[in-house]
Amino acid sequence: MKSKPPATAAVADFKAQVADWAARIRAKPRQIRIQQMRRKWASCSTSGTVSFSTDVLGQPAAFREYVIVHELLHLKVPNHGKLFKTLLRAYIPNYESIRPKPLPSAVNAYSST
Repeated sequence: MKSKPPATAAVADFKAQVADWAARIRAKPRQIRIQQMRRKWASCSTSGTVSFSTDVLGQPAAFREYVIVHELLHLKVPNHGKLFKTLLRAYIPNYESIRPKPLPSAVNAYSST
C-alpha cells in the first residue's frame, strides 16, 4: 500500500528548513529531493544531491533537524569520523540523545502478514 504524498506546504517548509541549515553550515547542496525511501531517512550523493525520505516530514522537529544537519555535513565530510562528529556536536549538541528510528516504510516492508 503506497502512502499518500506529503502536502506541498509541508515539503516547501521542510526545504526552507534545509536551506536555512545549509546557509548556517555553509554547505551548498546542488539539489534537495524529497522522495520515498524504504531503508534510509536520507542520503547524500557525491555530486551534491541531498535526498530525504518523505517519512522524515512526519517526525518530531528535533529529529528532522538532526537528519538535515547530518546529511548537509556529509557535503563537507564524507564519513562519520572524528571531524564529522565534532561538527555535528557543534550544530546539534545533544545529537547523541536523538536516536534514529526505523523508517515506518521499512518496518512495514518486513512485517510478516
